[in-house]
Amino acid sequence: MNTLPGLPELKPSTLYCIGRNYADHAKELNNPVPETPVMFTKPSSCIIHDNGTILLPHGAGEVHHEAELVIAIGKTGKHIIREQAIEYIAGLAAGIDVTDRAAQTRLKEKGLPWLLAKGLDTFGPVGNFTPPGKPGQLEDIDVIMEVNGQIRQEGNTRDLLFPVTDLIVRLSALFTLQPGDLIFTGTPAGVGPLKDGDLATARIRHRGAELSSVTVNVAHS
Repeated sequence: MNTLPGLPELKPSTLYCIGRNYADHAKELNNPVPETPVMFTKPSSCIIHDNGTILLPHGAGEVHHEAELVIAIGKTGKHIIREQAIEYIAGLAAGIDVTDRAAQTRLKEKGLPWLLAKGLDTFGPVGNFTPPGKPGQLEDIDVIMEVNGQIRQEGNTRDLLFPVTDLIVRLSALFTLQPGDLIFTGTPAGVGPLKDGDLATARIRHRGAELSSVTVNVAHS
């Protein structure tokens, strides 16, 4: 399995994803704003990198982009306390939680898990990982999604319902976090469809300086 770009010592492991972590995104999909994190996982086989291609499933309805800040875990941790959470972060990257929205809607209506809407091959583009930086940086990162050069999503991690360190604390209380685990921290409002021939770019920035980006093509499978 390929290593993580920018972190050659780490291979991707479990992908922990947080849904509805921006209130405006929850509202745009007519979902209630959660009181506790909405958690799900994606297989590492969904990961692609810069210049890769998101493959739209045959017969799929609308497939949406969800730009996110992605955190890579650098060492094993269980019951991590908030004051030490940043010590477990090996890097930050831009990512896209690709979602077959039509499939997700059907699954939600039946009370079923989201794997078939979220975990398909190529449904997890991730950019180059950069060090986590100074204290406070995690609470001030712009998350941006562009499709064909047009901005579709623009948010900032200051608006996360559950901040990054809180997610690490909560996840490690339930699961033993391992080196190479990734946390997709949630997407801001503005999610929308991807179509064959699109060029999609997710970016993360801190005070105007780009930290990471991932640009991928979109094509029918």
